Amino acid sequence: MMDKIRRYIFAWRYRRAVRQAKNLAGLFGMKYYVISLNGKLRVVLKQTIRELIRRKRFRKGVTLDDIEKSALFVTN
Repeated sequence: MMDKIRRYIFAWRYRRAVRQAKNLAGLFGMKYYVISLNGKLRVVLKQTIRELIRRKRFRKGVTLDDIEKSALFVTN
């Protein structure tokens, strides 16, 4: 029962994050990613991810392509 509730909550948060990413991409014309960061779903701008990589927020050797492959959703 708890597993179903967790999946439902995750699906709700995922749909909400995707909707937010699409809206922001439509407004600003930039690429947004939905990624899991610190156990939460985050809508992050591509430029922000580049900055996080420069600041060593991700482990050594991680590139933008790696993050794009593991992202849950990527806007066009």
